[in-house]
Amino acid sequence: MRQLLALATAVLTATSVLLSPARPALAASDGTVTVAAVSVTIGSDIRFSYTTPRPTATNWVGLYADPGNGPVQEKYVGPSTTWVYTPSASGSGTLPTAGLTPGTYILYYLYNDGYTWLAQPVPIRLTATGAPHFPTAAFTLRNAKVGTAYSATVGGLVRGDTSGLTVAKTSGPSWATVSATGAITGTPPTAGTTTLGLRATTAAGTTTATVTIRVQSGALVPQLRALSWNLWHGGTAVSNGLEKELTFLLEGDVDVVGIQENEGGAARTLAAALGWSYFQDADTAVLSRYPITATTPTVAGSAVAATINLGSRSLRLWSAHLGYTPYGPYDACFGRLSVQQLISREASSGRTGQINSILTAMKADLAASATTPVLLTGDFNAPSHLDWTATNSRCGYGAVAWPTSTAPANAGMVDSYRQARPDPARDPGNTWSPVYKTFTGGYGYDSHRGDPEPQDRIDFIHYRGPLTVLSSDALWTGTPSQSKPSANAWSSDHAAVLTTFRVN
Repeated sequence: MRQLLALATAVLTATSVLLSPARPALAASDGTVTVAAVSVTIGSDIRFSYTTPRPTATNWVGLYADPGNGPVQEKYVGPSTTWVYTPSASGSGTLPTAGLTPGTYILYYLYNDGYTWLAQPVPIRLTATGAPHFPTAAFTLRNAKVGTAYSATVGGLVRGDTSGLTVAKTSGPSWATVSATGAITGTPPTAGTTTLGLRATTAAGTTTATVTIRVQSGALVPQLRALSWNLWHGGTAVSNGLEKELTFLLEGDVDVVGIQENEGGAARTLAAALGWSYFQDADTAVLSRYPITATTPTVAGSAVAATINLGSRSLRLWSAHLGYTPYGPYDACFGRLSVQQLISREASSGRTGQINSILTAMKADLAASATTPVLLTGDFNAPSHLDWTATNSRCGYGAVAWPTSTAPANAGMVDSYRQARPDPARDPGNTWSPVYKTFTGGYGYDSHRGDPEPQDRIDFIHYRGPLTVLSSDALWTGTPSQSKPSANAWSSDHAAVLTTFRVN
């Protein structure tokens, strides 16, 4: 919800799945860093030794995914996956790997809380253990079009020990070919639902899955399932977060996602596993089952956008993450501020300025929305005027014109959840928080620690253009625990918002 304030002042670099980041170049570094092993099983520590003629208390070693956020030009790109200070002229240290994803990483030895190299970076490979398995045994891939070449991939979805991975087709129509790497290709001759049986084999065993492809004769994407999702530190707050995220996306048959709390690389990691497209900055991202064809980098320090090719029509998707403090429901429910004070505090939070700047940047998209629909997804960290009404009291308040919801409405956008569920008393749609039921303190209201957490709807999918809302839900899985969240089946502290649209 609110933990990325430090990143707001950092230099943000957007990357695309279509770009290959540069490999570490040679630098005039005068120290050394060596690892005990260049291949480490996830769950074990990375052990390293270092030396430098420039010791400081804030020299540090950080681990970065490759490709990822590593300071390849000795400048900040995004956060490391894990790090530790190395204050001596020489010594040794460890980095934990629990919760990380298998793959290639790079270890950087860096100077004085900065990004100047103290030694040449060291590549490391993290490997998983356990029998291979898919996140779910049955799932749907992107749609296909009659008479048009099709491609998708499933190889990145296999979890567990993937050494020696090969994928094979066990059943399905002759038009679909499956390569050993999991690439599915071919040209479907007729419309209908295609089902393929798959078998994945690794050194640790074999697993199977059934995948479905909807072959369309008309529009490629007649219905669109859009998700707004705060990942909670990129999914790292919950054990095995990546697999839980993949399971949710696959079982939810999701097409496009506006991501918040991307932690510099979560969208890239999800895209690599799913075979999807992505565009990201440190905190916000767009993830899509269909190709991204154009992008808009960070706006107001809080939003990115991408154009997505849906076949006969394109879609513009914006993902926003607005400032988190002060928080209106606390000011109302704990502080008992007047409505005028609540609105004033919204302005001082920066959220009012952020949403206005985002909508200004969206003007061209909104003007073109009659032909190219627009979605504004996000964690707004503020409630909606459609929920705080004269007939739906919240903490004793009547109507409150929360600026972050009135501004999109004034720009001609529609709140998809309230379009589907117009009664806020019957369907509150609370997204903060399925995890936190009890207030944990802070925000100037420590005297209320232990009180019930004010539940509210602060995550949204607004839309404008030729779309019809068919359904909308606030979703999570399992029964999330506040006392032991790492064991939760649900990988976030927010509910996700899923809206199904008919593309007109």
